Amino acid sequence: MVTRALDVVLLGPPGAGKGTQAKRLAAAYELLHLSTGDMLRDEVARGTELGREAESYMKRGELVPDELVGKMLLARLHSQQAAAGCAFDGYPRNTEQAKLLDGLLAELNRRVDIVLYLNVPDEALLARLTGRRSCPACGAVYHVASHPPRTEGVCDACGGALVQRPDDREEVIRERLRVYHEATSPLLSYYQARGALREVPGTGSQDEVFELLRQAMRSSRA
Repeated sequence: MVTRALDVVLLGPPGAGKGTQAKRLAAAYELLHLSTGDMLRDEVARGTELGREAESYMKRGELVPDELVGKMLLARLHSQQAAAGCAFDGYPRNTEQAKLLDGLLAELNRRVDIVLYLNVPDEALLARLTGRRSCPACGAVYHVASHPPRTEGVCDACGGALVQRPDDREEVIRERLRVYHEATSPLLSYYQARGALREVPGTGSQDEVFELLRQAMRSSRA
């Protein structure tokens, strides 16, 4: 008996924990974890034709065109690793990308089976992201409330001075959230109209949120 592939989209605002949960879901359901950011960096690092083309946009600070991202996605969807399905991490970001993904999956006689939306209030996201501190020397990441260093402002691992990244400042985060909500609201409606959307609270611990995601997966496949 041939088991049909399972394709899952994980959506959520910046700081909601999409990447962490997408990796856990991919491992639990034996899916290929697909993050467009990771995918772009991989293509660039390997010096592929698509990577070189994408890098030209990235160096100019421009968004990589959807068509180019689509070509990278299609190559991965045709790979053996994707045969059982994929966990799409933060992609699509708007309805145009959602339609592109629909078309790519349709070529393989597949579809987006479930869309898991990690819903976290903006104020909770602000607390998460503005409290983040990182070490430029070794890359370690801390949080002033949930994961503080032993000595304030000093990295436990290497003793370097911890900094707040420019994109973790409140005014920057508020703008990122504004842009996110503007683009994502129609996307949520798009998937809701298809009956594929499941909203999951993302404010608990990683394990609590993961269990809620598992429950949503089970209910959608019942």
